[in-house]
Amino acid sequence: MQIADILLVWYGENGRHDLPWRQTRDSYRLWLAEIMLQQTQVESVRPYYQRFLDALPNWEALAVAPQDQVLALWSGLGYYARARNAQRAAQKIVADFAGEFPNTPESAESLPGVGRSTAAAVLASAFAQQRAILDANARRVLIRTQAIRSDPKASKTLQHLWRLAEALTPADAHTYNQAIQDFGAMICVPRHPHCAACPLQRCCLAYAGGLSEQLPLPTRKPEKPDRCGFFLQLEDRSGRIFLEKRPDSGIWGGLWCLPQFNPEGSSPPFLCNDQQKALADGILLRERVRQFCVLRHGLTVEVKALTMVQKHVFTHFQLHFRCILATVQDDQIVPGVADQILTGRWFTRENALAEGLPTPVRKILSQTS
Repeated sequence: MQIADILLVWYGENGRHDLPWRQTRDSYRLWLAEIMLQQTQVESVRPYYQRFLDALPNWEALAVAPQDQVLALWSGLGYYARARNAQRAAQKIVADFAGEFPNTPESAESLPGVGRSTAAAVLASAFAQQRAILDANARRVLIRTQAIRSDPKASKTLQHLWRLAEALTPADAHTYNQAIQDFGAMICVPRHPHCAACPLQRCCLAYAGGLSEQLPLPTRKPEKPDRCGFFLQLEDRSGRIFLEKRPDSGIWGGLWCLPQFNPEGSSPPFLCNDQQKALADGILLRERVRQFCVLRHGLTVEVKALTMVQKHVFTHFQLHFRCILATVQDDQIVPGVADQILTGRWFTRENALAEGLPTPVRKILSQTS
């Protein structure tokens, strides 16, 4: 039996057939699942997928939805550029493709956030095309069965893997792609693969050479630098909380966020240095918070408390943060700062938690309620 035949038999008996996106051939639903599953585990995606579909069930609904709604539905799933790209893709499909997912690789890959493998997955499932995928699970299976000992992220390696994927993918690419994805997620896992239960033992070169644990070759990951920052939780007399809208580009683009405060006043708010640490519990910090709130937001505040240090891990760095809790003493806007005020709004805590918030901000608001 060929590798594809073995995987199809295994999938028929062991595959995750109950996944909600496995119950449809609708391109919108298939595409949405593929976008959500990028760099995210299946179990994390399940509740977001259904909630998103309930609110925005088709291309047209997503295309015209307020960005705040899209980001709120995505809040907590991470990698928010995916949500912004998803809406841009829907808008392009409505405007340029008559509300239908394009049925050629070239057109599909022209959509924001859609790469070669994502396009192939949708084309195979929605249009029954013979298209190979090469997501992380498929790559790992191919690297081990072929005992590929080169850098898995190198251009030449990826070209070779694409050729293998295309050669192995049968006419029923829809089912085969699901099979190799599930096999990589359930049997040929990243660490400690379940070789004893693997039906590909006889044709797996890594297993034959005792290399299953060593492959794929690890890529050297640089250590994540530490950054530090303060969030300001400003509350007015009625308990409303002040949030700012993040710029569309960059970290947490388009999300609502607690104001970030840097004691130096001119450096990035995540700057970490000895002086900032020394300020953390000092009188000088309180005074600079008051100055910041007057100059930036036109508000007079009283600092009430400072939370313990917490950590949030990003792809490229670790953020250590504390939250400064302050109440507004005088809500009169100071002349000359109205333009800054326009970047923010007051929310009840309930309404704030219903918006698209970064995970650390959601955590802070949940803890300080």
